[in-house]
Amino acid sequence: MIRVLLADDQSLVRAGFRALLDAQPDIEVAAEAADGAQAVRRIRELRPDVVLMDIRMPALDGLAATRQVTGDPGLKDVRVVMLTTFELDEYVFEAIRSGASGFLVKDTEPDELLRAVRAVVAGDALLSPGVTRRLISEFASRSKEPAAAGALARLTEREREVMALVGIGLSNEEIARRLVVSPLTAKTHVSRTMVKLGARDRAQLVVLAYESGLVRPGWLG
Repeated sequence: MIRVLLADDQSLVRAGFRALLDAQPDIEVAAEAADGAQAVRRIRELRPDVVLMDIRMPALDGLAATRQVTGDPGLKDVRVVMLTTFELDEYVFEAIRSGASGFLVKDTEPDELLRAVRAVVAGDALLSPGVTRRLISEFASRSKEPAAAGALARLTEREREVMALVGIGLSNEEIARRLVVSPLTAKTHVSRTMVKLGARDRAQLVVLAYESGLVRPGWLG
């Protein structure tokens, strides 16, 4: 059973998400929170699998709450997915850097929300599929100058190739087709790359791909 915590200051939004999630046989809403501070307390208490975290909340906003969660070693298995009203909300970029596993717009289709919750639990942390490439391009254009690529020396040539494909927004299945390998092999390469670079999840691997200079804006084909 996938346990989800809903953090949003709008009760109507929480009610809508709860109705959708609780109707699934493999998902349950463990708790709700109306602000970031309450969310952090409940997360530490309940340790849910996934947190759907609104960016703009009173007391403590979603970005600050996410930093507290992802910075707590005891919560390393909790995956935070940010909720935003706009597809390219300026805070999304900082949220990904802060350790969020991805983001979804609030008007996303129900099937996509369910798929996203299941995906992050499976380890396939993602950015909202409908806007992934556009978000990555925007993120890259705003990001700092590429950092030293020394960390990439720990990777094999194939792992660097896989990391670049993750960086341009490809899924494991798309990487497998591009490299003519099995999806399991692609997933293994992605997992090993994350371990070697200390990336919390796939979203952070995207950030590292750009910040190391392995991938540059415009490489989205």
